[in-house]
Amino acid sequence: MAILTLKNVSYTVDQQQIIPDLNLTVAANDFLTITGPSGCGKSTLLKLIASLATPTSGEIIFAGKNQLDYERPLYRQQVSYCFQQPTLFDQTVRDNLQLPFEIRQQDFDQARVTNYLELVALPANFIDKKITDLSGGERQRVALIRNLIFPPKILLLDEVTAGLDSRSKEIVQDLIRQLTQDKITLIQVTHDSDELKTAANIIHMKQGGIIDETISR
Repeated sequence: MAILTLKNVSYTVDQQQIIPDLNLTVAANDFLTITGPSGCGKSTLLKLIASLATPTSGEIIFAGKNQLDYERPLYRQQVSYCFQQPTLFDQTVRDNLQLPFEIRQQDFDQARVTNYLELVALPANFIDKKITDLSGGERQRVALIRNLIFPPKILLLDEVTAGLDSRSKEIVQDLIRQLTQDKITLIQVTHDSDELKTAANIIHMKQGGIIDETISR
């Protein structure tokens, strides 16, 4: 059953067509990997799916309903985007991990947060670290669990292991493999050769278009 469908989706900026009439169907609980040369529209495609950009034409259907028919904050709780360069705010890790609870008007759940920190090999007391003291790999791990404390239906991963040290990369990849068992639909953009070798469902893009689709189950 499809959880996401793109129908003739195009995106144009300053009269330059980034994505031309793209059609795509993603099944629920699928793990889709998108690859292709730089500038072909991979990240733009994720941002359209995440409602961080609006298609020039066409429709994006999520869970049987047009993306435009959702209230944007509620949509983004269900379709969550994780950036290549993680954006953390305020002063501490706690400030960032409190946000998902505040958005949903729920009390902060320390035990739940501690469990997620452990999933990415961070100790419980890490929650009080200043974000200015974090390495790039630690920032990415915090950003990921901020997206996962309340699991979305679709998680979009935009080259989240790019530039990470080998240990952080291994931890993030282990988490992603675990998520495939947790009924979360994953769509990742990557150039990483190891990730491409293990990917079961790969889409190759060129200048906004799909040129090849490889499915192996």
